[in-house]
Amino acid sequence: MLILSVDTSGNTASCAAVGDGVLLGSRMLYTARAHSQILLPMAKSLLSETGHTVQEVDLFAAANGPGSYTGLRIGVALMQALAFAGEKQCAGISTLEGLAWNLSARSGVLCACLHARLDLCYCAFFESDGQTVRRLTADQVLHAEEIASMLNAYDAPVMVAGNGYEKIAALCPQAISAPLHLQNQSASGIAL
Repeated sequence: MLILSVDTSGNTASCAAVGDGVLLGSRMLYTARAHSQILLPMAKSLLSETGHTVQEVDLFAAANGPGSYTGLRIGVALMQALAFAGEKQCAGISTLEGLAWNLSARSGVLCACLHARLDLCYCAFFESDGQTVRRLTADQVLHAEEIASMLNAYDAPVMVAGNGYEKIAALCPQAISAPLHLQNQSASGIAL
């Protein structure tokens, strides 16, 4: 099965191709340009460089939120259009769940946290056994203090992915930052 995924929920635009459980390639660009200008050429180039065409894709997946409304519309609309044109399957995946899957190799509790506005963040908690991720909470909007309190309730450090880490780091000694290359939303996590 060949999966093409995109994440346009934030300041990054990313796409990934996964074939039969193997990450064939991925691209991520932190950009000020509109996702609409770079996403389709990025995806087509990635497929070409991995030896595939859009017609060979079995499943199209897109981050469906939370995140930038305009960015999400672009990614979801592109994946829906490609799926519809080829009569293929299409899936929407939580941006927060995709962030958690970026950290699937780490065992323990994970927190996906994106800054919303003021001191509010979108967040969800997950648990990983080092291979797969299991959801512990629904996606929710909470004050940074509430998230810090939830993090402090765990007996071990909790790895946090997403730009919300900056809001809760000073409030919570249990929070540790995801590595830089896994901190942002990524189409690889969406594909996983």
